[in-house]
Amino acid sequence: MGLCSGIGYREMRLPNLLGHDSPREAQQHSAAWMPLLGKHCHRDTQRFLCSLFAPVCLPDITAPVFPCRSLCEAVRDACLPVMSAFGFPWPEMFNCSRFPDGSELCVPGEKDPNRPETTDMSKGSVMCEVCSPDSEAEREIQQNFCKSQFAFRLRIGSSSLDGADVCVFPQGRSRVLRWEAGQQEQQSAMMQSALWLLEGQNCSCQALDGPLAGSYIALGDMQNGRMVLRRLVKWSRDEKELKKFIRTLMRQVC
Repeated sequence: MGLCSGIGYREMRLPNLLGHDSPREAQQHSAAWMPLLGKHCHRDTQRFLCSLFAPVCLPDITAPVFPCRSLCEAVRDACLPVMSAFGFPWPEMFNCSRFPDGSELCVPGEKDPNRPETTDMSKGSVMCEVCSPDSEAEREIQQNFCKSQFAFRLRIGSSSLDGADVCVFPQGRSRVLRWEAGQQEQQSAMMQSALWLLEGQNCSCQALDGPLAGSYIALGDMQNGRMVLRRLVKWSRDEKELKKFIRTLMRQVC
């Protein structure tokens, strides 16, 4: 089963927790969820999906082991914005309320032993160069607009760590303000539907702190098939001012 390759166990229980009676049926239905793994919306996405499609078979336990509710909720909260951007709701069969709250045996989230916990001390007070403070945001966008291969007006659904980098997932349809990369790079970028803040684990990004609400402007360049951020600004003023600012940007002769 491609979805659960390298998950850490070799024997699964049937029927699984979604009512599939045979390995073939489980494999066929699980294949539809492979693209979500590629979105890297949460580090435990594979663990959660496999606990349902291919639940572990433990020799000393006769009852099936469900995923913990906290695992379900963490994956749902991180991945639902990504799914919604492509028109997919969180399915009823993944309803987190039907899973145990942790007072009984269940599959928890897995903490990566090679990834230290991010704390205020570890992030320190160093601001990511990509994330300009509000006082300098408009000037930084104007100065870097023509230097960047792409510029978007967007909303952000979620962000997550991928190694030391932060992966930012847009929500809904983004407005393209500038695109200077080639057509092949554009197709590759659109397939990923993600923006990358390199080494974002080691610095603070004001634009991503707090609720991910409102409009953003993102500038960046294509690097090895990925859309890498040069600047990310959360718009702090009203919509009318944003439209006026975008018109000013679009009048620039690059």
